[in-house]
Amino acid sequence: MDSSLFSAMEISASGMSAERVRLNVIASNIANSRVTRSAQGGPYRRKEVIFATCLDEKMKGQVEVVGIFPDPSPLKMIYDPSHPDADNQGFVAMPNVDIALEMIDMIASTRAYEANLTAFKYAQDMARKALEIGRRL
Repeated sequence: MDSSLFSAMEISASGMSAERVRLNVIASNIANSRVTRSAQGGPYRRKEVIFATCLDEKMKGQVEVVGIFPDPSPLKMIYDPSHPDADNQGFVAMPNVDIALEMIDMIASTRAYEANLTAFKYAQDMARKALEIGRRL
């Protein structure tokens, strides 16, 4: 059987794995969108997943997660003097999470996962058909 079918499946599987990590980070961002006291101190900071394509011969074309990094964009400041984390002027530093953007990222990540799954299934079907042809000969 042609190894390119297997490498196509490996590439698709790596893409699905990377998108799964991205979806987990998006879910964490949404869950922490109102957290003003994190374990690191201060409000939660949105996290971003960085992907890269592997260029070495063994894993050529596969996607890998390079890292999960905090988003450096500024925190949101809201006026709420009754909040326990309000500063002297009554402002509270809120996470830099925008729910609408997280939902857009979630849709994009879900579609990328589905595209990789479809490519994986087609490669699997081609491998199955090749085996069937080999049995007939």
